[in-house]
Amino acid sequence: MRGRRMYVIGGLLGLLAPAAALAWPVDQAVTLEPGKETFQKLTAVDWAESEDPTVVTAEALAQSGELLLTPHKPGVANVLLYAEGRFAVWRVMVGPIELQPHVAPLAAAKKACPDLKVVEGLERSLTATVQDNACRLALRDLMRTHAFLARELDLTFAVPQLQAQLEDFTAGMPPGLTVSYSGAGLVLSGKTDRAGHHKALWELFNRGVGRVPLEDRAEVEAPPAPEAPAKEDAADATVSDVPAPDAGVVAPVKAKAKAAGKKPR
Repeated sequence: MRGRRMYVIGGLLGLLAPAAALAWPVDQAVTLEPGKETFQKLTAVDWAESEDPTVVTAEALAQSGELLLTPHKPGVANVLLYAEGRFAVWRVMVGPIELQPHVAPLAAAKKACPDLKVVEGLERSLTATVQDNACRLALRDLMRTHAFLARELDLTFAVPQLQAQLEDFTAGMPPGLTVSYSGAGLVLSGKTDRAGHHKALWELFNRGVGRVPLEDRAEVEAPPAPEAPAKEDAADATVSDVPAPDAGVVAPVKAKAKAAGKKPR
């Protein structure tokens, strides 16, 4: 737009690509059969979390650099992966499912973003200029469908829309964490526990569209170590359970009463 600075956001995002904020669309789409777990080999993975464990659970095997996906029932669930300050979100589809229709959301996005262009086929891509809230929100609705992956998106944001998206990000931050811009990138800072950190990343993904370089400065508190069970004093069979008498005092001892003898006649 004439007279406004613009930032280009797009390009390929892999798990080990330069750190980027999570935002729609997802990075990868994986299809699994119910009951058939699969191992995905990655360069690195620290942890992974499924948004719906009833559909699929995700376990990061950090030592081997593998992701274990265990599908449970037909459905769709997103899985967030984290490695060395870098992020990715995968869409995992379990069983035969119907893909989300994207014709209507695409038509709405074209109406809200006049310069939006889509290339179909093997070189599928979408380019657009985000000039206002209507365009940004229409794109977010479109990106929530199965239509595109992150690497197929190339967006140019007007500065006011970067600020509007930042306000959305800020509204979703858990207590103790803040998000701000440094140039064209985001900085996540503050102190929180593991659950708060995970929530912040999910909020960045769900509230945004397109990719923003992210510097994750959040300090994540380690969970408290479980308390060791109290040790019970072992009973010593050689010690009487009668309390020891005070010094110089004789403790009374109970004696068994003997049956009285018969009186002589």
